[in-house]
Amino acid sequence: MTALDRTEWRTSSRSVGNGNCIEVSTSTDQVAIRDSKDRRGPVLAFPTTAWRAFVSGVDGVRGD
Repeated sequence: MTALDRTEWRTSSRSVGNGNCIEVSTSTDQVAIRDSKDRRGPVLAFPTTAWRAFVSGVDGVRGD
């Protein structure tokens, strides 16, 4: 059992509940995402600093 097996996964409050979402789990050192349709499938995990840089870049592209 890995640390991700024991973590709490959540979806966006804006998701519509049809199962076509990504789920996210956070800890002090990483952010993990997975497909809500395949909860036993692959997980993408990123260091928290890399995730923050990614989100900052997306916000910059959108002009927010």
